[in-house]
Amino acid sequence: MKNKRRKEHGFTLIELLIVMVILGLLAALVGPRMFGKVGKAKQKAAKAQISLFETSLDTYRLDIGKYPTTDHGLKALRVKPDDMEKWDGPYLPKDIPADPWGNEYVYISPGEQGDFDIISMGADGNQGGEGEDMDIASWKDIGK
Repeated sequence: MKNKRRKEHGFTLIELLIVMVILGLLAALVGPRMFGKVGKAKQKAAKAQISLFETSLDTYRLDIGKYPTTDHGLKALRVKPDDMEKWDGPYLPKDIPADPWGNEYVYISPGEQGDFDIISMGADGNQGGEGEDMDIASWKDIGK
């Protein structure tokens, strides 16, 4: 009877330690790979938002005849500028979102690379940078 009771009490300290070591090894191997993908996912989300802005800006141009100025900014896609009689918006279903890092998108019109430039400054919020700090721009391909 005593042997049966000992077996029913649960796991030994050694068994728990072995399980904890195995879980720690799995976390050490898998964790860095998963967290490395977060930065790329945010970059792709920023590029997708910029693409949505481009489509909305093209619709705005069809109605007005020109893109919004830098002063009007992306807000012109949601709120009618005072001097735009042909405005038929809103051109976006929701408010202008921040980029995936919580910063505002930079809109310049006329742009240096085309009719307009839309830029996310990346994780650091400053121009330039590499990796997750890299700027995401309407004219750039972010790669794979």
